[in-house]
Amino acid sequence: MPMIELRHLEKSVPLAGGRHWILRNVDLDIAEGEFVSVMGPSGAGKSSLLNVLGLMDHDWQGSFSFDGTAVEKLNPKQRQALQREKVGFIFQHYHLIDDLKVWENLDLPLQYRDVPAKERSAQVADLLDRFQIVGKKDLFPSQLSGGQQQLVAVARAVITKPRLLLADEPTGALHSSQARTIMDLLHELHRGGATIVQVTHNEAFGSEAQRVVRLSDGWIDGGGRSVP
Repeated sequence: MPMIELRHLEKSVPLAGGRHWILRNVDLDIAEGEFVSVMGPSGAGKSSLLNVLGLMDHDWQGSFSFDGTAVEKLNPKQRQALQREKVGFIFQHYHLIDDLKVWENLDLPLQYRDVPAKERSAQVADLLDRFQIVGKKDLFPSQLSGGQQQLVAVARAVITKPRLLLADEPTGALHSSQARTIMDLLHELHRGGATIVQVTHNEAFGSEAQRVVRLSDGWIDGGGRSVP
């Protein structure tokens, strides 16, 4: 059974005289341990699809199975718990908390999971070392370069060991060498067993995934099912 199964998933918003379709009849399987790129022009529905996969958007029709759980049957509290337990997010513009130091930004997701302080401290120290940002731990995000902020954002996303890592334009705000560092890190995480879905406009980086899913006007190109 795939980790992710979408069947006939659709999303639309009302407009005067009709509806505007954002996602249309999407059938998509994503296997555990797979690295998938979602690509397409602006307005194709890429980020909307990522928001559905990340359990941030619940206003859709169809079926969505996550690890065998029917997401459409969950209440908001259950969906939030599933998201907290199994999903990590990397955003284009980092979304770090400006008034928290680097180590505090990493510590926060563990606090939400009620991890004891001693264990949190050990996990944060491990990630700081793994991502080679120990020397930045007491700095605030504004004191870091864009590439350094994204490193912290990736570390924060994986500190809870999520089953699914979602990356929305993770290299979009970085210059080429910083972007290469982030892509190399995603490959390292994938080799370690992470399931990764990234949205990107970068054809070169998109093609580095195991599979590319292309969207156009809310449809998977060809209108059919994308499976491994």
